Amino acid sequence: MKVCVLYGGISRERDVSISSGQSILNALSDNKDIFGYDFDGNYEKLLEKVKDVDLVFNALHGGEGEDGTVQNFLSDNSIRYTGSDVSASKKAMDKHAAKTLCLEN
Repeated sequence: MKVCVLYGGISRERDVSISSGQSILNALSDNKDIFGYDFDGNYEKLLEKVKDVDLVFNALHGGEGEDGTVQNFLSDNSIRYTGSDVSASKKAMDKHAAKTLCLEN
């Protein structure tokens, strides 16, 4: 299984994301089918990097990595990924919507 660990990003949490991505890659270093990609916000380059993978392990923190933007991009390009889907990601990042959902449930 070919896996891309996606980390970095352009949010204020970039450094934490890089640390997470490197930790994941270090833990899986024996597997030649697993590689990392330091996302810099360029979706064309991202697509080129992940178009042939079986799975993207999303290690992005904050911003586009958690608000449904990256999830939407991957879904639109039929690329499987870890974590919440687009809808759940959007709701979780919207504090009012998340609080309302919690109160309702």
